[in-house]
Amino acid sequence: MDVKRFCYRVLFYVLGLFVMAIGVTFASNSNLGMSPVNSIPAVLSAITNLEMGTCVIVVFSLFILAQILIQRRDFRWINLTQLIFSTIFGLFVDFTAFLFQGFCLPTIFGRLATMVISLFFIAAGVSAYVATNLINMPMEGMTLAITEKIPRKTFRQVKIVVDTTTVLIALALSLLLMSRIQTNLGIQGYPTSLVFLGTVVSAVFVGVVMGPIQKRVVPPIRRICFGETASAEANESCICLVEK
Repeated sequence: MDVKRFCYRVLFYVLGLFVMAIGVTFASNSNLGMSPVNSIPAVLSAITNLEMGTCVIVVFSLFILAQILIQRRDFRWINLTQLIFSTIFGLFVDFTAFLFQGFCLPTIFGRLATMVISLFFIAAGVSAYVATNLINMPMEGMTLAITEKIPRKTFRQVKIVVDTTTVLIALALSLLLMSRIQTNLGIQGYPTSLVFLGTVVSAVFVGVVMGPIQKRVVPPIRRICFGETASAEANESCICLVEK
């Protein structure tokens, strides 16, 4: 093993998590729709008054459990290390929330712009860490596990369905347990239709913008992490997650 290149892979993986955490914070600050990956943690945080990062770790642990149930004997126990990176990501979410201190562009159009910016950060973060060929984060790992069980469905198609379903579960929990739409899923005082639209747009378009973003993000990361002689097999394993 080339230790130097392995260190690069870990570095870019953690950097990808940090970039994704920035996207999550921007989505939360826009107050027009939480990103899918953190919609359920946002509701749980409001219900329990726990830190957002703590709820991220709890929910991501459930995603890992879902992978075990879906894959059964095919589950690779090395994937339990997802819990370590989930903890790091949860800490990043809390740190970036502190770092940006509720920053959001003014007016409703500024909030919309902030939410759109968050989508690009999240897509760039996912593309970066996937390019390292290390470990999937729990939500992507669960999505990949589902994809492997459904013939003729691509990762991106399944991701859109999983993201949208996750958001709907978060909205349902919010309405059932708090009798309202949790503020991080939409700004109070604006029409529910706008809140719902912002959240679902986030769920759908993270997968959509991932395609063009990965074309710019993945190649330079793979050149640094694997060199110009990176095998076609290694490149394919990355593309199957990002392009599909």
